Amino acid sequence: MPFPALPRGLYAVSALALAIGSLAAPAQADTLNIGIQGELASFDTSQVSGGVWESQVLMDVFEGLVVQSPTGELLPGMATRWEVSDDGKTYTFHLRDNAKWSDGEPVTAEDFVFGWQHLLAPKNASKYAYMLYPIANAEAINTGKQPAESLGAKSLDGGKTLEVTLNHPTPYFLQLLTHYTAYPVPKHLVDKYGRDWVKLDHIATNGAFHPVQWVSQSRISVEKSPTYYDADEVALDGVNYYTTEDRNAGISRFRAGELDVLADYPSSRYQWLKENLPDATHMSPMLGSYYYVLNFRDGHPTTDKRVREALNLAIRRNVISQQIMAGSFKASTGLVPPGTNHYQAQHMDLGSDDMNARMAKAKALLKEAGYGPDHPLTLRLRYNTSDEHKKIAIAVAAMWKPLGVDVQMVNSEATVHYQTIAQGDFDVARAGWIADYNDAENFLALLHTGVGNNYGAYSNPAYDKLMDQAAQTLDLDAREKLLEQAEDLALNDYALVPLLTYVTRNLVNPDLQGWEDNVEDDHPSRWVSFKD
Repeated sequence: MPFPALPRGLYAVSALALAIGSLAAPAQADTLNIGIQGELASFDTSQVSGGVWESQVLMDVFEGLVVQSPTGELLPGMATRWEVSDDGKTYTFHLRDNAKWSDGEPVTAEDFVFGWQHLLAPKNASKYAYMLYPIANAEAINTGKQPAESLGAKSLDGGKTLEVTLNHPTPYFLQLLTHYTAYPVPKHLVDKYGRDWVKLDHIATNGAFHPVQWVSQSRISVEKSPTYYDADEVALDGVNYYTTEDRNAGISRFRAGELDVLADYPSSRYQWLKENLPDATHMSPMLGSYYYVLNFRDGHPTTDKRVREALNLAIRRNVISQQIMAGSFKASTGLVPPGTNHYQAQHMDLGSDDMNARMAKAKALLKEAGYGPDHPLTLRLRYNTSDEHKKIAIAVAAMWKPLGVDVQMVNSEATVHYQTIAQGDFDVARAGWIADYNDAENFLALLHTGVGNNYGAYSNPAYDKLMDQAAQTLDLDAREKLLEQAEDLALNDYALVPLLTYVTRNLVNPDLQGWEDNVEDDHPSRWVSFKD
């Protein structure tokens, strides 16, 4: 989402302070029930698998230096104000005097430094560690080349001030700080309990809510935190997050009043829901891409560019979008979705729109690669459990069948799915990416060598060079051109199978206020209340 320009020097907070007060007036205390798509991997942010449902839980119980309003504005969080140096490389954050963990201990700048070091520690193998790479020495720490203490983040003034030094100016740095990778970690609890600090009888969090119960594969419950600095303005007394992978069952629970929000209802139900629950059915533009990962590790047939091109040629994306998904997705031939800030969407060159010509070329490519009736191409396609993902997988397999491709489909629940593909146990795998911040780099980093969410282990030195150059380019127009060249290169290398662009799809109780549609589909519960 486009954010307002932020001035260098002292950050003006007076208008924002007024905005905060108007966003969430105290209302009748109540509990919000949300149906999320999967289960949280851990309250330890270094162990999070990357699901959007995890972000929903974590943004409610933790808070970063800055936060986002319901519509996506940047607002002060743990920091009340900050300054940025003239060269754009040094940020100085001033923490709240009344910032506290849920156990009453103060939140200090040291908790941020420690939290970031914890996320970057090689032993923790965080897939999201690369998000902090703009900070000086972060990458070297994460790859074991530098000690944790070398991180460009310092606690000053007895923990009241955090000074952050970047490798180079980073236009999206403040937006990045709203992501859970930039949350603090309670150093006093890690020192006392080690890895067990996340157990519910030990954990402390610094957000509007703190966790009180976790029933595996069923529900996580949180309660309003009385130590939260803005507790008087938090209307809800708690939130329940129900693991609801069966989206149709989720609709039934919503209609029965058991859920107030159902995230991501099935696209096939949109028309029925719009007709029968018009006030509750939400759909809006979103910065998100639905794609298939191709495995570049040795021994997988998708290491052959001819195979990758053939698989892309055979897919009828408009059929998937319009017929299979009933228009609730947009067909896509690129990774970065349209509408991304300061970026022109790129498209894979698939030649002719004539599917007969494309299929003929795809068959020739596979024959050239050594596949045919006597040596059929067999692919293991993994997807996470969902009727929607199953429909798309079946459709894609049917589109590949005329090429003589034998597709073996394997499904598992979301957390297991992402853990499995991160280990490389697949040929083709379903993946989706929702923007953590509105910048093309957030999508294109998925194909950079060594990045944790680069599930297919794609590695192209030319691509990496363009991305690295873009990261050090101050001129936004020049940076945009480098990023566009990088995506164009990857698409012409058939580095993935782009399929669709997301829209947000949520069922929302009409009695809620403070819940707003936005392009990142983030909905912090601290702003939500029930109408009187």
